[in-house]
Amino acid sequence: MEANEAQELQEEHEHAAHDPSLRPVSFTMSVLAVVVAITTVLGHRTHTEAVLMQARASDQWNFYQAQKIRQYDTQLTADLLTALPIRDQNAANQVSSNYKSHLDKWNENLAEDQKKAREYEDEVRKAERRATKFDLGEALLEIGLVVTSITLLTRQRSYWLLGMLFGGAGIVIAAWGLLLR
Repeated sequence: MEANEAQELQEEHEHAAHDPSLRPVSFTMSVLAVVVAITTVLGHRTHTEAVLMQARASDQWNFYQAQKIRQYDTQLTADLLTALPIRDQNAANQVSSNYKSHLDKWNENLAEDQKKAREYEDEVRKAERRATKFDLGEALLEIGLVVTSITLLTRQRSYWLLGMLFGGAGIVIAAWGLLLR
């Protein structure tokens, strides 16, 4: 919410404060404004969480890729050792055996690293779904706040009820974002 919007709302509240029939409308607007602020903060934090998780997933995939390259280079070296004529066959067999043990270990590590990267990607998708719920909830709450404020101008309670309907929908969707894990 912009500073000038907050100033306008405050002026409307002061004007409505003199009319007792509009006090519930002013109170509703105040509650909606607070819930909008909370939902906005939750949405921003969730977007940040998604970005951080995406960075972790990218880092994990980079680590996986580096290990995959190292594994491939080691496999090429081991293959080369078997193809070349070597004077000291015992030393060559020992080196080849070491390479094979490294390859076996890296194969296990690659599977684990790939699984971890996919888990991070799943967390990114979850955070994005939550952020989407907060964004939609925020939009509905702001619509509810604006529609409710029309009541102060028109003195028609139907706008107040419609604003509360939008606000209620926004609260439900934002709460849904909180419950997603």
